[in-house]
Amino acid sequence: MSLQTNSKVVTRFAPSPTGFLHIGSLRTALFNYVYAKQHGGKYVLRIEDTDKARNTPEFEKDIMDGLVWLGLQHDEFFRQSEHAGKHKIYLQKLIDNGAAYISKEKIEKEGDRAEVIRFKNPNKKVAFDDLIRGHVEFDTTELGDFVIAKSLDEPVFHFAVVADDFDEGITHVIRGEDHISNTPRQILIQEALGAPRPVYAHLPLILAEDRSKLSKRKHGEAVSLAYYRKLGYLKEALINFIGMLGWNPGNDEELLSLDDFISKFTIEKVQKGGAILNVEKLKWLNREYIKKMPTAELLNIVSAKMPNTQGEILERALPSIVDHISVFSDIDSLAASGEFNYLSNVDDYPKEKLFWKDESDGSVVINHFNFALETLKKLPAEPTAEQVKTALWDYASEKGRGQVLWPLRYALSGKDKSPDPFVLISILGTIQATERINAAIKKLS
Repeated sequence: MSLQTNSKVVTRFAPSPTGFLHIGSLRTALFNYVYAKQHGGKYVLRIEDTDKARNTPEFEKDIMDGLVWLGLQHDEFFRQSEHAGKHKIYLQKLIDNGAAYISKEKIEKEGDRAEVIRFKNPNKKVAFDDLIRGHVEFDTTELGDFVIAKSLDEPVFHFAVVADDFDEGITHVIRGEDHISNTPRQILIQEALGAPRPVYAHLPLILAEDRSKLSKRKHGEAVSLAYYRKLGYLKEALINFIGMLGWNPGNDEELLSLDDFISKFTIEKVQKGGAILNVEKLKWLNREYIKKMPTAELLNIVSAKMPNTQGEILERALPSIVDHISVFSDIDSLAASGEFNYLSNVDDYPKEKLFWKDESDGSVVINHFNFALETLKKLPAEPTAEQVKTALWDYASEKGRGQVLWPLRYALSGKDKSPDPFVLISILGTIQATERINAAIKKLS
């Protein structure tokens, strides 16, 4: 029997602490959280820690920390191992009513015999209506009498999952499509226990850009939330990106908050085909969220990465810095390469760099510099880029923009590539800009 639609919605996210939180698992957590919240229901976090050989506290902590950081706070939490006593009771119930039996079987490696508990398969067709995939039907005869426990104290995955879902009153099982083949076994166990059948929704796989299945073995760290956190991606961008892996709001909206997902998400509109993990899209989203950050918060982050840069200059340079980065870790690599040196000083450069193309007459360049110096005297100490442009543009247009603006930009930054001279002066202020222009004149004299 299926749960009635008027039941209180209870969803669950049930990761195993055998590895870092995977992007695919994270999407499962997000969709379960969102579905529960939009129906006024409960979201359960269940750590499936029965694999004693592979479970580690480190991985459990990574899962818990990652979910909390993203704002996916559970309403209820437990570890599967804490339900061992209940699992044993349910196993014994199936044995007692003839739905399962103890079987002595040879252990391949040792050659000994051990007892396992097998489910007595009724060999029938099982069907369910998946919220994403529609009507799904299996013939269970090919499953045989499958193992549900290695002993009364050691249930296998299929059995423990059903028992825990039953105990927790899980109404909706939202999980990856790789679990579809597990569903007929679990339905048979539910029926044998007299447990209500939850509503199923199987999410499409997340694929790499080459359309291969996203896996740690092939794609390394890039499959884990920890990797993206380490690079400095914002949680808002990650929620937005992950929530649209296989789903979209049906319009042109691209920036969606967690609250937006709760109000707009419709699980029936999740696509059936694989969802491509497009890192460039994630970078774009992250840039958009960086731009939306309050200046004070942004300045704190950038200041910590560029401690040797004067605070006022750094604040004025924020728009230019933001234009150069997709994630905050980009600041580290760009700063290490000298990209932002101009904010503190001008790297030494040969005077030839001050000439535009075939220009070689230093006196001509000095004249341009002198005009710029006179212009700076008439501007506020911290002018806007637009004020500087207005003051210099007519002169540059008359004398040749390249001939005027190239040497001015080089004098201010000491680099082949940098913001334009109007922006540079607005960042540095007229006092420091004057000092750098005078230093360039000295090179040419």
